[in-house]
Amino acid sequence: MIPIKDNIPSRTTPVVNYAIIGICGAAFLFQLAGAEQGQIMVERYGMVPARLTDPDKAYVVPQQILEREGRLVFRREVPRPLAEPPFNVYLTLVTCMFLHGGWMHLLGNMLFLYIFGDNVEDRLGHLGYLGFYLGSGILAGLSHWATAPNALVPTIGASGAIAGVMGGYFLLYPHARVLTVVWVFFFLEFIVLPAWLMLGLWFVIQLFQGTLAQATPGAGGVAWWAHIGGFAVGAGVMYVLRALRWVRRPPAPMFPTTTRFSVFPGRRPW
Repeated sequence: MIPIKDNIPSRTTPVVNYAIIGICGAAFLFQLAGAEQGQIMVERYGMVPARLTDPDKAYVVPQQILEREGRLVFRREVPRPLAEPPFNVYLTLVTCMFLHGGWMHLLGNMLFLYIFGDNVEDRLGHLGYLGFYLGSGILAGLSHWATAPNALVPTIGASGAIAGVMGGYFLLYPHARVLTVVWVFFFLEFIVLPAWLMLGLWFVIQLFQGTLAQATPGAGGVAWWAHIGGFAVGAGVMYVLRALRWVRRPPAPMFPTTTRFSVFPGRRPW
């Protein structure tokens, strides 16, 4: 399921949300400056769980090199020191949120942030939203660290912080309508789903994948528990803020007229 838009208008310009998207895009362009430079940047500014567990230890990672012997090419691994961050290692819990592992990683995250972030910022205000976003990302990173405290693979991406935004949206707008693209076999369908259903399904999938990854040693590549922890933190914090009445009143939604339609007949849902 890929969200396209929701039916909740934003009364203010989401300047913080736009700034986060811009910073993530600029950081990714720096990563693309060169393969080796990008990898060093990931190691320096990504969150390495083992480094949080023991910040004073020097870590070594394998590096693949190619060797030629005549017409044959051999791939060999040699150890090299893990690039050190230029500041306290705990600050990488913040810097890792602005790095991404590829175009699809970046664009997918920014799409979710663009759709759900503006409404959360509208309810919390600009500074409140910034604190909410960064706090969700930090606690999401700690959730991943708790499940893999000795991992040497750098964790990067805004997914944990965005999961917190989605958790906050889940609490604020459970009955909002989200226009979603779904692939059904070879057909492309646009479906209007209630936010509680779409985001709830997303969370259940993350929980299933995270549990499966924990039960399968060696499985990795995605910080599932950062997603799970971020969503739970975002929903929990938003519940408290709403109970304390520290959020603005919601705007009137613009409800769609249909719930499901195919892209091929050319019907529109809004």
